[in-house]
Amino acid sequence: MQARKDSVKLSYIEGWMAIVVNILLFILKYWAGIMTGSLAIVADAWHTLSDSFTSLVVILGARASVKPPDKEHPFGHGRSELIASVVIAVILAVVALDFVIDAVRRFSSKETVSYGPVAVWVTGVSVVVKEMLAWFAFWAARKASSPSLKADAWHHRSDALSSLVILAGIIWGSYFWWIDSFMALVVSGMLFYASYRIFKETFDPLIGDAPCAELTSSIKKIITETSNIALSPHHFHVHKYGAHMELTFHLTFPGDMSLHDAHSITTDVEKKIKDQTGIHATIHMEPDDKFWKS
Repeated sequence: MQARKDSVKLSYIEGWMAIVVNILLFILKYWAGIMTGSLAIVADAWHTLSDSFTSLVVILGARASVKPPDKEHPFGHGRSELIASVVIAVILAVVALDFVIDAVRRFSSKETVSYGPVAVWVTGVSVVVKEMLAWFAFWAARKASSPSLKADAWHHRSDALSSLVILAGIIWGSYFWWIDSFMALVVSGMLFYASYRIFKETFDPLIGDAPCAELTSSIKKIITETSNIALSPHHFHVHKYGAHMELTFHLTFPGDMSLHDAHSITTDVEKKIKDQTGIHATIHMEPDDKFWKS
C-alpha cells in the first residue's frame, strides 16, 4: 500500500510540474508562431498545451487508482491508470490529425513563412525543457511502475522531437517554401507513432494478457517448496488491476486425499504466494484422473 502511495505522489509531482511548464511554453511558442506566421510553431504550441491536459489525466487517473475496493468495484480502481493512458493516446491522435489537415491546406495554397531569431530561441528552449520533462517522467514511470506516467513521458518526448524538427526546418526555411508545412506533417507522424505505442502497451493489460514464463516459474517453485506431492499446476490466468494482481490456476491432488488436507495445502500455497509476490491467488482443486480410472 505504501508503494502505491509513493507511486501516486510521483504522479502528482510529475503531473503538476508538467502542467505549469507546458502552459508557460505554450504562451511562449504561440507568441513566436503568431510573430512569424509559422503553422508548425503554432501547431507545436498546441501540442505543448495538450501535454497539460494529458498530465491532468495522469493526476486524475493516479488519484482514482488508489481508491479502495467498493461494492461496484471489488478489485479496486487500479485500471484507472490504463484508461488514463488510452485517453492520452486519443488526444495525441486527434492533435496529429488536425496538424495534417492544416499542413495539407498550406501545401495547396503554397503559403510561405519567414523565420527570425525569435523562432530559433523559443524552439531551442522548448527542445531542452521538454526533453528534461521527458527524462523525469520516464524515471518516475520506472520508479512507480506507472503506465500513464510512461505515456505522459512519451508525450513530452514527442513534443521535444517535434520542436527539434522545427528547429532544423527553420535553418532550411529560406531554401524551400514548403518547409513549414512539411515540418507540420513530420510532427503529425511523430504524434501518430507515440499514440500507437501507448495504445499497444495499454490494450494488452486492459484486454487481459497471459502470465509471463518468469511468473509461472516462480509460482511453481513456491508450490514445490510448500508440498512434497506433485500437484501439477496448470491453467494459469492473471488479472491485473493496476498494482493489484489476481492469479487463478489449478492444482491436481491425489484422488484419495481428504478435502480437508487438500484445502490446507491450497491455503498454504495461496498464503506463500501472497507473502512472496504480493499476488492474490485463487486455486481450483481437482482430483487426479488416474485414481478414478484405477
